[in-house]
Amino acid sequence: MAKRGDTARTSLKCILEAVLLAAGEPLDQAALASVFEDEERPSDAEIGQALAELGEDYAERGLQLQEVASGFRIQVREEVNPWVARLWEERPQRYSRAMLETLALIAYRQPITRGEIEEVRGVSVRSNIVRTLQEREWIRVVGHRDVPGKPALFGTTRAFLDYFNLSSLDDLPSLAEIRDMDGLEPELDLEPPVDPDATESPDDEAEDDAVDDVEAEDWAPEDDLDETEETAPPRNH
Repeated sequence: MAKRGDTARTSLKCILEAVLLAAGEPLDQAALASVFEDEERPSDAEIGQALAELGEDYAERGLQLQEVASGFRIQVREEVNPWVARLWEERPQRYSRAMLETLALIAYRQPITRGEIEEVRGVSVRSNIVRTLQEREWIRVVGHRDVPGKPALFGTTRAFLDYFNLSSLDDLPSLAEIRDMDGLEPELDLEPPVDPDATESPDDEAEDDAVDDVEAEDWAPEDDLDETEETAPPRNH
């Protein structure tokens, strides 16, 4: 049986690279160390050094070693993603402006209730938006506000950090950096902004509901969530 360090191909760096490629999810140092027998288990310092060397090896390649909230993973670099994405014919995910605004408020003001989100946005938050964010495991209920009705408090998850390549909430861009939402539209495929002076017609509202329904169906879990519709403040259009 091969032992760690017997050959160049069984070096600690090579073993960690293989483990990360095979895992399919981020692994922290404890998980990486667990693949070794007791007598050959490397120290945290040795694992850290090997990961640093592996990251340097990928510096000029199409892959990169990325540290996120759940640990380390090997992933495709953003620069080459347009070519890699052509391997799949599925349509790109479309995020509505309402969903992104809701997610941003939860990320920057957590813990926050649904009513507080609606107060800031000035419009109601559809149940489909909250349900979709929960099904994607980007948000979760972290408690309940100690007021009548005990509304749920929402916060982001480790999966949210992993998806957006963040190791912690401290890595979120400052509000000043993301203030210009119009500049983000081409990259995020946002819905066009609504004219505040315009009145939303029943057809428009039905279309918005259809978009939210599609988003929810794309990520529908095996068990339906039992969610009760809450009363929301009137729309300010």
